[in-house]
Amino acid sequence: MKTIRHHSTLFYYDGPQVFEARDAIGGHYVAVMIDSGVLDAADAGISGTVDRYFIAGVAPEQLRLFRLGSLELRSLLVDSDEDERYLATADAGIDQPMQLQRLTKPLDCALIPEPGFFLHDKPADEHVLREARERNNLIIEIAAEPAEATSQHRVRAHILAGLLNRVQFLVKYAYRATIVAPSRLVNGDLLDVVVPEVGGPYQVVLEASSTPDAFGGTELGRALPRVDRLLEDVANPQATLAVVTENRGHLVGAYVMLLRFLVACRTGLRYSWAEPKSEHPSSRSVSYTEAGPLVDALLSVETLARETVTLEGVFERFNAGSGAWRLLTDEGHRSGKIAKDYPSLDGLKVGRRYRFYCDEQIKEIDVTGKEYRTLHLNRHEPA
Repeated sequence: MKTIRHHSTLFYYDGPQVFEARDAIGGHYVAVMIDSGVLDAADAGISGTVDRYFIAGVAPEQLRLFRLGSLELRSLLVDSDEDERYLATADAGIDQPMQLQRLTKPLDCALIPEPGFFLHDKPADEHVLREARERNNLIIEIAAEPAEATSQHRVRAHILAGLLNRVQFLVKYAYRATIVAPSRLVNGDLLDVVVPEVGGPYQVVLEASSTPDAFGGTELGRALPRVDRLLEDVANPQATLAVVTENRGHLVGAYVMLLRFLVACRTGLRYSWAEPKSEHPSSRSVSYTEAGPLVDALLSVETLARETVTLEGVFERFNAGSGAWRLLTDEGHRSGKIAKDYPSLDGLKVGRRYRFYCDEQIKEIDVTGKEYRTLHLNRHEPA
């Protein structure tokens, strides 16, 4: 008996009303929840009060048009192959494989929605919004504007790698500054490269590594407006400075590092992003000529790029000449230096446990995305 698996929820209202599914060989299906009063359970070969679905095998192109908001659901189902229509129950929930019962009777129009049901109120016109709806996920489109892209569709490898790393870096710390639960903080990538574009400036399309919730929203979508805010008025360094002072820590550091990279590589940056549920994409840009004055203005608030970190561990060593120290914590060795004008660490005993209160600042990231941080000790106490 044929089975399908839930692939993504397309419409949710007190439960998954419409979702996309796949079979074992990648066939595309649309499942629509059936009103329990419509279906004759005996004829369908199913029973009970679990959620019931009408399932139709559909052509990928037709499904794409439905996701874009260009094709109504009823037309999608009516035009489906008569031999690929089924009924099913979600006995164990839609996250488990669902066994299909072939629909042996002609399609009863009472099983499917009335005319006029579109997945979105308006069709997607902008490219990034079309991509978000087609992929049913958050999409960011980045355009680099180095000198070589003005005459040819190309970008130097180190510029592209550095730019993608720094964009990931900025998005990660915007995400960390936005989400509520610290236990859900991530260290890995939040975005994957999915499509290189052609024509115009060199463009790359990124897709969120995690899928949206049942309502089409993403946690990353909650974080990106914070990035938009940082890049909202880049032609006015003082206005941008006011926005930066509302934020602290590694998000500010990531923003400054991105701007410095644009200056060093003499390139601008444009991006647009959208979620499947978006009505319009959000877009921002910063040119090479705008990035320079921004970096100069932000030098005055360099301390905002630091985060307070508390370490507890065994004191292992201290270099009086350089001010360098090292602790063995439960997470491993952590090392740093004493802050400027900090009193000597004379009197601390090697092998004893201490609590160090430090400022942490990320200085650089390499091509692999590894972060290099510095720790400056402000005060300490016995643990």
